[in-house]
Amino acid sequence: MNDTFNVEVTALGTCNIDFIMKVPRFSKADDEVDIEKMIVSLGGSASNFAVGVSRMNVKVGIIARVGYDEFGGFVTDKFKKEGVQTERLLKIYESTGMAFIAVDKQGERSIYTSMGANAQFKLEKEDKKYIKSSSILHITGMYHEVVEKASKYAKFLSLNPGTVLSSYGLDSLYKIIKRANIIFLNEKEVSLLTGENLEKGARILVEMGVPMVVVTCGGRGADLYSSEGVLHSSPIEVKSLDTTGAGDAFAAGFIASFVKNKEIGECLQFGNLTASKCVGNLGAINVPRVEEHLKF
Repeated sequence: MNDTFNVEVTALGTCNIDFIMKVPRFSKADDEVDIEKMIVSLGGSASNFAVGVSRMNVKVGIIARVGYDEFGGFVTDKFKKEGVQTERLLKIYESTGMAFIAVDKQGERSIYTSMGANAQFKLEKEDKKYIKSSSILHITGMYHEVVEKASKYAKFLSLNPGTVLSSYGLDSLYKIIKRANIIFLNEKEVSLLTGENLEKGARILVEMGVPMVVVTCGGRGADLYSSEGVLHSSPIEVKSLDTTGAGDAFAAGFIASFVKNKEIGECLQFGNLTASKCVGNLGAINVPRVEEHLKF
């Protein structure tokens, strides 16, 4: 590994400030709803993942863009406190990305986003070096052009395409998918990506050569599809307060376990554990630490 960058896992993707509001119901046109509780938190899918991995004693770095504004400083300080390496967290002349998230009593969300600096992301020479120095590159919440370029330099590619990238479909994402060692999707994303139902869509990805396809199914747990078949992990029962970042938390738990050479079944179980901790709290990273559950 390159001595310049001492990381095991690199997260590349979106970095935001989340304004999370607990509301009794969602607002309609010409309506007004009182906010019961509000928190301001570090957010964005790459941020959520990176913080989650760092909390499980894995060396992780972030490749992202924030603005030369007050929020950009807030993001940088938060990462440093969480032990996430920030050499490639660059400030540019654009506002830091923001997400305004309303959460109702059922834990469902309504989200408005301002991509800001995220939308101006350009992969630089030092970013490529950083990726090459890492054992695993996890890409999430990023644009097609950036994913296409960055994925070329990964030793091991962990891909969480999300709704937007999945909607491009298999033809557009063919090269990226062929490079992936593991793909994280939910049921909706499987359908968007492949045009098929969960089981058939996941098997198509395996047949394309993806060694591990992990599908999170909410209250039904998670399934891992591979050439050896399907491995299921049952969910951990918990009252859902807010589903923000649950998929990122799952991926963080899985990858942290994987880095520590745990069996794949244990990786799935720990992914479920970290996701359950996430949905039981308001906000993606405002959760109790769970390192004690992962025996290294």
